[in-house]
Amino acid sequence: MRKTAPRLRLAGALAAALMLGGIATGPTAQADERHGKEPTLADLAQRHGRYFGSATDNPELVDEPYKALLGSEFDQITPGNGMKWYATEPQQGVFDFSQGDEIVNLARANRQKVRGHTLVWHSQLPGWLTEREWTAPELRAVLKKHVQAEVRHYRGKVFAWDVVNEAFNEDGTYRESVFYKTLGPGYIADALRWAHLADPRVKLYLNDYNIEGIGPKSDAYYKLAKELKAKGVPLHGIGLQAHLALQYGYPTTLEDNLRRFSRLGLDTSLTEVDIRMQLPATEEKLAQQAEWYRDLTEACLAVRRCVGITLWDYTDKYSWIPAFFPGEGAALPWDEQLAPKPAYFALREALGGR
Repeated sequence: MRKTAPRLRLAGALAAALMLGGIATGPTAQADERHGKEPTLADLAQRHGRYFGSATDNPELVDEPYKALLGSEFDQITPGNGMKWYATEPQQGVFDFSQGDEIVNLARANRQKVRGHTLVWHSQLPGWLTEREWTAPELRAVLKKHVQAEVRHYRGKVFAWDVVNEAFNEDGTYRESVFYKTLGPGYIADALRWAHLADPRVKLYLNDYNIEGIGPKSDAYYKLAKELKAKGVPLHGIGLQAHLALQYGYPTTLEDNLRRFSRLGLDTSLTEVDIRMQLPATEEKLAQQAEWYRDLTEACLAVRRCVGITLWDYTDKYSWIPAFFPGEGAALPWDEQLAPKPAYFALREALGGR
């Protein structure tokens, strides 16, 4: 990981960025550059065969300036909440895909691809699922119906699914979710198989936080992925959320970790990227944050099967961090006024832009 003088490097990028004449994505990027328009983060990532995306959530879509930037700077969107179980099956057997559909329709209008998030997670489950005891056959049937109904609904509309989210504890043991406690670890393979049957073309991922570096938790995923691949279970990738915090240090083994999953024949993605800090934000903290954004982007670019990067929303205005980590924030490349921060220009540099 390079350590250079970030503020000096960022100053040049900032000066160039002030000359932005417009924003373009996809096939129009080269023509726009000839007319003095700067390529977007998505345009720059596409030169490397990667995508560059952002999460979003339904309540934010009434904010027109926010929505305009979301639609122009990125080529991929992840619904932050609209595809989770509580939203999609609020009553047993009664499905409501309206929130996910709104985001999918927006993405299609902007020629953006969508990552499905998430089919099986221990959190944000509806009360009907968590407030009673299930036998294994009962819960297995409920899980299968949910996975297949949602995957079928979005068949051909999403390119990848976070099938199982956050299945392990920090020490590499299985998280004792309702699914694990009732069905055992085999629920993960079952969910992957059911999703594959519902949409044989979609890429299927396992997704988690604190697995960016090599350690007990990422080792558990490596071991599980190896076992699943050996059994012929349809697993195509590992999502590394990359919710980082300056006070805990940068995961210096990120690139090595990405490479070892690649050697298993798996894609990887940085799926929920933000880099929080203890407030107040200072020039020094923002410079360090920018360096981290640059480093993780360069790590992904260095590994062929790291296919893309997704910010967990792009602006501090809609960040989840302050509500969950009191006294922390300023985690994203755009501030609360939708102005680019040093991290934004570091991302441009890492992707080869001015």
